[in-house]
Amino acid sequence: MTASMPALYIGHGAPPLLDDPIWSGQLAAWSRDLPRPTAILIVSAHWESAPVSLTASHAPLVYDFGGFAPKYYQMTYETPDATALAQRVAAMMPDGEPVHQHATRGLDHGAWVPLRIMYPDADIPVLQMSLPTDDPHRLMKLGERLRPLRDEGVLIIGSGFLTHGLPFLKEFRIEAEAPGWSTDFDLWAADALARGDVDLLSDYKAKAPGMPYAHPTVEHYTPLFVTLGAATAADAPGIQVIDGYWMGLSKRSLQVA
Repeated sequence: MTASMPALYIGHGAPPLLDDPIWSGQLAAWSRDLPRPTAILIVSAHWESAPVSLTASHAPLVYDFGGFAPKYYQMTYETPDATALAQRVAAMMPDGEPVHQHATRGLDHGAWVPLRIMYPDADIPVLQMSLPTDDPHRLMKLGERLRPLRDEGVLIIGSGFLTHGLPFLKEFRIEAEAPGWSTDFDLWAADALARGDVDLLSDYKAKAPGMPYAHPTVEHYTPLFVTLGAATAADAPGIQVIDGYWMGLSKRSLQVA
């Protein structure tokens, strides 16, 4: 029988995550504790596009970053064909909300960097979906539509970073001390997640401490709402599997049933 999968919200860092033994070890251990997925559907902060758009199978990776070592631009992550999952996802969208099947776009680093760690054998079909909006309620509705995929063995992942105030960082060391705006937002979100307070999480622009510094743009936070929407009950507290900071930014990551 196919195991029902949870849904995850993960931080994906940057390409040097691949060389960080602590965070990469946490992600690898997490994936080993999960049932083996039949496929993976991932929504990354680095693809904002409406209508909902889907990657092409066997398309080259997107190296959407700059200033890193040459080795990261030579990495590959070739996974099995995900056409069947793309067709299934397209069929789940309501009439009047068309899905765009991209002909050439592959996985961006918000998808392939963490997946190279979690599923290094690259033997599971992977499909990336765009973020079509930054509205939490619409993203939760999107996750809700996708929820049945979990019973088909599909692992749904929202990939972002719980704090992402890059313009306000003063040092770029992995072990750098977290700024106050990062810790304040992180602890606020941790408490809201522990209580299942979806309304508060959705009203982060007005209610969260550390704003707008924690998220001067919001695309690294909002994948959380696809994950919460895909949960059996969005207001049921999930498991906060990873916490701590990386270059001062929150690694906090969530698993929901």
